[in-house]
Amino acid sequence: MVLPTDTVYGVGADAFQPEAVARVLAAKGRGRQMPPPVLIPSLATVDGLAMDVPAAARALMEAFWPGPLTVIVQAQPSLAWDLGETHGTVALRVPDHGAALALLARTGPLAVTSANKTGQPAATTAENARDQLASAVTVYLDAGDSPLGLASTIVDATGALLRVVRDGGVTREQLARVVGSDAFEPEADA
Repeated sequence: MVLPTDTVYGVGADAFQPEAVARVLAAKGRGRQMPPPVLIPSLATVDGLAMDVPAAARALMEAFWPGPLTVIVQAQPSLAWDLGETHGTVALRVPDHGAALALLARTGPLAVTSANKTGQPAATTAENARDQLASAVTVYLDAGDSPLGLASTIVDATGALLRVVRDGGVTREQLARVVGSDAFEPEADA
């Protein structure tokens, strides 16, 4: 299904249905080596899906959720899901979009990635998503234009220091204001 979020439109499925997750990846033209993030309805869901969440990562979640921040953490090993080659991690996010949150409250965690073909611009409307994904997806939830129109920032919290994997809706400066710049790996020289 294609659903609206605060960042861009996403294509997703029940995170606990491996066949459905595989169809999401196939619709996008993505392999198992790039597992989808999991959208959750609230911060309270984190401890059921993740373990050993660092204090700095939790502080970022508390500051920016719901919102355009995805945090990669260690997954609970007992989870019965197959998101792809995650190496024991999971990328979690709480979107700041009423329709998405209402859907998540009903469905529980959804494996969701941007609703576009790999390498193409992310869809900011349901029509953009339909143009790219066509009949590979059967349900399109249309809530107009994406409020932000920009992907989420991704922070990897699985190492000794936090690492920004992708810049997006939350700036590095905003992140540093919450946890300090020394919580992050130094930026590589360009």
